Amino acid sequence: MTNMTDTDMYSKAAIIGVGLIGSSLARGMRAAGAAKSIVGYDLQADVRARAVKCGAVDAAPPTLEEALKGADLVIVSTPVGAMAAVLAEVAAKADDGALVIDVGSVKGAVVEAATSLGGRVHIVPCHPVAGTEQSGPEAGFATLFHHRWSIITPLARSDGAYLEAVKKAAALWRAVGAEVEIMDHLHHDLALAITSHLPHLIAFTLVGAADDLESVAEAEIVKYSAGGFRDFTRIAASDPVMWRDVFLNNKAAVLEVLGRFTEELALLQRAIRWGDAETLEKVFSRGRALRRAIVAAGQEKDVPNFGRDEKA
Repeated sequence: MTNMTDTDMYSKAAIIGVGLIGSSLARGMRAAGAAKSIVGYDLQADVRARAVKCGAVDAAPPTLEEALKGADLVIVSTPVGAMAAVLAEVAAKADDGALVIDVGSVKGAVVEAATSLGGRVHIVPCHPVAGTEQSGPEAGFATLFHHRWSIITPLARSDGAYLEAVKKAAALWRAVGAEVEIMDHLHHDLALAITSHLPHLIAFTLVGAADDLESVAEAEIVKYSAGGFRDFTRIAASDPVMWRDVFLNNKAAVLEVLGRFTEELALLQRAIRWGDAETLEKVFSRGRALRRAIVAAGQEKDVPNFGRDEKA
C-alpha cells in the first residue's frame, strides 16, 4: 500500500453502493490519502445512515446527483444486474472528465454497457478479486485488497485521455494494496467462472442438497459440519442477490466451465463405481498440487485448520 501525493489525490470520491467492497475501498483510500472527501450513495436510507455511522464515508447524500456533484472519482459498487443502468445514470450526471470505475466480478456486461455511453466520463471496468462472505457497510475493512489482484479490463479506446484514466485506475488499486493485471474482458469472465463463480455454484448446490436430504436431520448437519461441509457453508453465505446477478450476466462462461466440471465429475463417478484407485489418486494429487501452488503464490496461508482458533 502506498500513500498518494497531493497532486494525485482526488478532490471527492463518490461510492455508489456502500457494501463490503465499496466500504472497504473507502477505508483503504482514506488510509492511503487518496481522496480529500469520500461520500457514499445507496438507494436505501438505512444503508446510507449506517455507512456514515460506521465511518466508512464522510457523508451520504440522499440523492445520486448530490453524491456525484464535484466528484472526480466515481466508484460503482452495485450488484452486476444493476450496473448498466447505474453506469448510464452516472455517465449522464457526473462531472465531465470524471474517472468512473466499477468493481463487478463480471466484465463483459459492463464493457458492453460502458462502450455505448460515449466519452464524456472515463469508464474503466475493474474487478478486485477479494471479498468475504459478509456484506453491508460495517463489513468493510481497509486491508481487504492487500496482496490481492485487481483486474482491469479497459474499453477499446486508444485516445490519450482514456489511456491516462486507465493508469489512474491502476494507481488507485496499488494505493490500497492490490496488485494490478490488465486483461481482455472475455478472458476475465472465463477465468473467473472457473476460479470463483463455479465454486460458489457448487457450494450453493451442496448446501441445498444437504438441506433437502430427508434421511439426515438438520441437527446432524450442523453438529458434524466441522469437516469440509463447514467451508462450503461459508461460501454459500455470500450475498444471494450479488450471486444471482453474476450467474445471469456470465451465463456463457459459467455454462462452459460447468460442462467441463460435469465431465470431471462423471470420471470420478466411474472411478468410484469400478474401484479405479489409480484414477482417484491421480485426480486427488492434482488437487493437492494446485493447493500448494496457491499457498506458494501468497494467495493463502499454510496454517493448521485454515487458521481457525478452535479454543475461541
